[in-house]
Amino acid sequence: MARRFIVEADGGSRGNPGPAGYGAVVRDAETGETLAEVAEYIGTATNNVAEYKGLIAGLRAAYALDPEAGVQVRMDSKLVIEQMSGRWKIKHPDMRPLAAEAKAIVPPGRVAYEWIPRERNKHADRLANEAMDAGKRGERWQPKVPPGGTLAAGAPEAAAPADDALAAPAATGAPAVGWGSADLGTPATFVLLRHGETPLTPEKRFSGSGGSDPELSDVGRHQAERVAAALAARGTIQDIVASPLRRCRETADAVARRLGLEVRVEEGLRETDFGAWEGLTFAEAKERYPDDLAAWLASTKVAPTGGGESFAAVTRRVAASRDKLIARYTGRTVLLVTHVTPIKTLVRLALGAPPESLFRMELSAASLTAVAYYADGNASVRLLNETAHLR
Repeated sequence: MARRFIVEADGGSRGNPGPAGYGAVVRDAETGETLAEVAEYIGTATNNVAEYKGLIAGLRAAYALDPEAGVQVRMDSKLVIEQMSGRWKIKHPDMRPLAAEAKAIVPPGRVAYEWIPRERNKHADRLANEAMDAGKRGERWQPKVPPGGTLAAGAPEAAAPADDALAAPAATGAPAVGWGSADLGTPATFVLLRHGETPLTPEKRFSGSGGSDPELSDVGRHQAERVAAALAARGTIQDIVASPLRRCRETADAVARRLGLEVRVEEGLRETDFGAWEGLTFAEAKERYPDDLAAWLASTKVAPTGGGESFAAVTRRVAASRDKLIARYTGRTVLLVTHVTPIKTLVRLALGAPPESLFRMELSAASLTAVAYYADGNASVRLLNETAHLR
């Protein structure tokens, strides 16, 4: 006979929207033993978003323990219970993708939903508040019970279930990258956001760190607000780091306002210096500097005309920043707001791809890419050039 679990979940927001977090506990339905606890501070979000994320985390934790088990979900959120039971329509656009995500974890025939009063949901409520308190201190919530139950004092942190491709991967029992990497703990996950459009972007002009440092256009500012709203709804970003160039700082600031976070500037995330090609289209550069451009396309060690940076030099700079940020943000999900070349470079290095792969990736303005970095030095590309939030 298949095992049965009880998942109790909750979420809260101190402001609605405001600083938010969720908590969930998985119990053995027969013995009542606590098998797993999960909780996370999710930045600025509404109560309902936090409640749904608590549900998702609880279901993922139960599924990780036994994919064949039946699950009884208990929550004091009438909204979530009624919507997930199919009795109420899901009208709010922020709730629909979260509900769909929850439904995809455990097959419908193996999960049931039950509303309980708040006083019977104290465990999950406590975990959510612990996560919010930890977030306020700038810390990550630490579980007391690992998957499977009974954790001794001082035991290491268990991996937090992922909210989506932008979060650290869940401990699902299947290795996230290669064999055995499920034991490597929570990775540092870099969500790579290309800045929004500038006046130079639609004209496809070289725009690096040696040019005019343009600001966002009206379209770019709209894109920044759209991606900020999408990231706020997902609730996975814990820190924000940006290139020093204006277009990235403006994009990062739009996200930071939504999430209630501060922006740290990292010089190594700036775009390539394109030298004399700054402000030119590719066709104009080819017409004026045909030999230089051909040599640049043929070798990553060749710099643009006029003393710009070679891609080899940019790779060294970006790799040094990557290593520094991985060490600083171990186990956290960090938004890096940067440019085309740094993002492509991070993806190329994560994949172990050859230098010419830089010319074989498309990155749209305000697109999202994600890479997770593990303790053994492995990396996993989890997303590339996602633009659904702009459509």
